[in-house]
Formats: sequence, structure tokens, C-alpha cells
Amino acid sequence: MTKTITFAVLHFTVAFTVTYLLTGDILIGSAVALVEPAVNTVAFYFHEMGWNRWASNKDSVVEVFAHRAM
Repeated sequence: MTKTITFAVLHFTVAFTVTYLLTGDILIGSAVALVEPAVNTVAFYFHEMGWNRWASNKDSVVEVFAHRAM
């Protein structure tokens, strides 16, 4: 859990810093630093779901071909 929290802090810091440097506005930097990581977290959840489905389908195909080769 500590790794997750430190990564979240790092993510918020990077999002804020990049946005602040691009806009020069603390309010916009803060808003992006709050919204972007939240959206990215949801996107990552769906990415993991798709990745796991792809990986399990890939394993199933390999098993079918391995069984046919016998």
C-alpha cells in the first residue's frame, strides 16, 4: 500500500508541475493534478481488465494448439 500511496503523490506532483509550467496558473495546475490522476486510475482499471482478458485468451489458444500437437 505504501508503494501505491507514494506513486499517487508522485503522479499528483508531476501533473501539477507540468500543468503549472505550461499555464503559469496555480488553480489550473491544482485542478488538473486532481482530475487527471483520477481519470487515469479509472482508465488503468479498464486497461487491466482488457489485458487480463487478452492474456487468458492467449493462454487458452496456446493450450488448444498444444493439445492438438499431441
